[in-house]
Amino acid sequence: MASLNDDDIETPLNLDFHHPFTPYDVQLRFMRAVYDVLEVGNGQVGILESPTGTGKSLSLICGALTWLRNHKRGRYESTFEAIAEGMAGEPEWMIETALRRKREELTRRWEEREAVLAKIRAREREREDDGKQRAGKKRRLDEDDGIVRKGKGKGKRVLDDEEKEFLIGDWDSGEGDGRDGDPLSGLSRETRELLEKVGLGLPRKMDEDEGEVEDEIKIYYTSRTHSQLTQFISELRRPVFPPSLPSTLISKDNKESTETVKQLPLSSRQKLCINPSVSRLGSLSAINDRCTELQQSKSTQKCAFMPSADNLKMTHQFRDTVLATVPDIEDMYHVGKQLQVCPYYASRTAIPGAEVVTLPYPLLLQKSARDALGIKLKGNIVIIDEAHNIMDAVANVHAAEISLSDLRRARQMLGVYVKRFGKKLKGENRVTVAQVGRVIESLSEWLDTTMKVKGEQGIADPNLLLKARGADQINLYQLMRYIQESKLAYKVESYASHVEDDQQQQKRKSSASSPVLHSLVSFLTALTNLSNEGRVFYQKITGPPADIKLSYLLLSPTHAFSSIASSARAVILAGGTMSPFEDYKAHLFPNLAPEKITTLSCGHVIPSSNLCVWTLGSTRPVPATAGNAPDAFEFSFQKRSDKAMVRQLGLAILNICSIVPDGVVVFFPSYGYLDEVVAVWQCQVADETKSIWDRLVAKKALFRETKGGSSDEVLQSYTQAILSPDEENDTTKGKKGGGGALLLSVVGGKMSEGINFSDRLGRCVVIIGLPYPNINSPEWKARIEYIESSSLSRNRTLEPGEGEAAQAPDAQAIAAAKQAARDFYENACMRAVNQSIGRAIRHQNDYAAIVLVDRRFGTERIRGKMPGWIRGGMVEGSENKGLQGLMGALSGFFRGKKGV
Repeated sequence: MASLNDDDIETPLNLDFHHPFTPYDVQLRFMRAVYDVLEVGNGQVGILESPTGTGKSLSLICGALTWLRNHKRGRYESTFEAIAEGMAGEPEWMIETALRRKREELTRRWEEREAVLAKIRAREREREDDGKQRAGKKRRLDEDDGIVRKGKGKGKRVLDDEEKEFLIGDWDSGEGDGRDGDPLSGLSRETRELLEKVGLGLPRKMDEDEGEVEDEIKIYYTSRTHSQLTQFISELRRPVFPPSLPSTLISKDNKESTETVKQLPLSSRQKLCINPSVSRLGSLSAINDRCTELQQSKSTQKCAFMPSADNLKMTHQFRDTVLATVPDIEDMYHVGKQLQVCPYYASRTAIPGAEVVTLPYPLLLQKSARDALGIKLKGNIVIIDEAHNIMDAVANVHAAEISLSDLRRARQMLGVYVKRFGKKLKGENRVTVAQVGRVIESLSEWLDTTMKVKGEQGIADPNLLLKARGADQINLYQLMRYIQESKLAYKVESYASHVEDDQQQQKRKSSASSPVLHSLVSFLTALTNLSNEGRVFYQKITGPPADIKLSYLLLSPTHAFSSIASSARAVILAGGTMSPFEDYKAHLFPNLAPEKITTLSCGHVIPSSNLCVWTLGSTRPVPATAGNAPDAFEFSFQKRSDKAMVRQLGLAILNICSIVPDGVVVFFPSYGYLDEVVAVWQCQVADETKSIWDRLVAKKALFRETKGGSSDEVLQSYTQAILSPDEENDTTKGKKGGGGALLLSVVGGKMSEGINFSDRLGRCVVIIGLPYPNINSPEWKARIEYIESSSLSRNRTLEPGEGEAAQAPDAQAIAAAKQAARDFYENACMRAVNQSIGRAIRHQNDYAAIVLVDRRFGTERIRGKMPGWIRGGMVEGSENKGLQGLMGALSGFFRGKKGV
């Protein structure tokens, strides 16, 4: 894994990245690194770190789009060279004629396309200027187009016409029909054929005349949340890039010297559905099922917004509008509603012409989701932003859980359904529905037994979960496919809601996030994964009412991520705090040669005088040769309950609050430990007039994050305490210690990621201890065991030949495997610490102090896992200077900031 230095950067130093502002040096380094990784291609990986506040998103955009436009122009030139080489030996005039015709053809196609998009942009500007929004003309959809169910009421039997909506249609296993993995398999044959005619079907083999459009290299950009994607799209609108056509080909009549970036945001039906009768269902699984249900050939209620031959013109207008305007998800929704065409399906027509496709993590990380949207990564660029949590994100999209109460509810609803429709179910329908019931009963029986006899949590043997009722003899793959394609989950839950009274129906809507049979399918899918990739855990839930659940945890993201890493031309992982880097190589790209991975850790844009990082190792100064002080701060699991140390911590924070102006944010290792510390601080000892807690309250307004509480409310109150209305824009206020506010939060909690504590909101961030995960939990025991075993298999020096006994690993290999597990465990801790620290410094003129309270922060091993900009701000030897040294450093630091 190569670390990138300025000398290693191959990009020409005078390359114009079309940055809308004068870029900082760190931004130039970042953009050059992005450009180099994409230029090398061939499966290259870049792991790039640039602190929040350094314009990372804009640097990603400028580096990647500059490369993309240069690459496109280069492909045009290569086309001309290929023509000339193919006509070698022909008369010069013939070669020139062929080249001229090709140039004219490419120019004409580009200018016609740009002219169409320019007209759409002009129309959009007129609408904005005049305040006219045509979407208002279509508002009748909100109320009038829903599906009205007749005869609904307490105790009323569902009418025969309505039975067709809930009754499972004729279903055949269809083995060998080639439809496995087909994301459109739930649609009728007529709908599938129609989608293919209008270009909305599955990716198909391209004809020669469409190859050039389909082969355009794209950038697939993904981030964790839709709000982060919206912010990225806002940044994407800032820079202006030259055309993808070489300037020599642009006609003199065309005065355009720029070309708008063609960007397409993709999302789920839940965000894009404009059919009110479907979107009001709430849960994604219910919306997906109802959507495909309306496309079935037997459905009497076809969705009026589905792209078809009747609205083909509107579908194409949707495509052109999207490619012309750099929209976000809300814009896509409104364009679809205005044109009366489904944004979810119509967006597929825009994929071939898009340069940048933005999408949330789940749509990129799951192959089934990529297939459903027609996303092809082969030869394209993948940029993963906020990638510090990418391994957790991979695990989350493949996670599944189901509880005993879910299973009981599913069995009850299935019983109601079979009682009503059982006699109408024929053949394989009847057999397979019975199999679903047996699987539910087997899982329920295992959980019910475990609830009574075993511990609070542990690892479940997947071979025993389906041992009862003969469920282990059922083909799970066939069963899952049946539930998905027959829409059994949607039909059962929909029918159950019909036979309940209104009060019960409202309860169900408010308590159920998705049909429980979908949860069952997700869990069964997890059970069929490779056994060494994941584990199944059980955990009891304290009541009332008491419950127990099964959870599937993916132990390694390697296999799940391999389809992305092996397909893309290049993959870039970018984030504000990517350090430490080793885990990404070991667990995402374990088989990639070191020279194929480029790493870069950028410094911050702030001057060094704006950051003070101090390690508080003890209350009193400690000579370097004295070893650990008796009053050292060490918040290890064995020592952190020492009440004397906890009281000393409270006094240290009280001293910090006396000097630091405005906002102080303190991060604790866990909610449980925060509660423990607060209890000690609130206890008043005999020789004190006030408790530590009362003294903190007197010094600053005190706020505390609670597990399950509203972080928005706490953050709002904390902000108001610092920025009173008359002070909000006055940066000279609050320049002395005292006043302001103190926020007690948790590493890994809601305040530790995505929250902006810029300027006065975060003048000091205090980290209490190292927040190691609970290594005794079943999940972490399984992770450690998996990493050790996989490390041993990779590091085995001698593979036994045929007939030879497997050689036992030697002591060195065992030690290396245990070290790999320890590193992974420690890296998880330090990524969380780095994220919390990164909440404070948010822009070039910001300044803050970082106080690391634990002697272990003074070790080189721990410091080496921090980003370079944090290490650069560390005060040398601070871990031995005690609380008095910290007070002096903070006084000098903030004294120098008066009037800033």
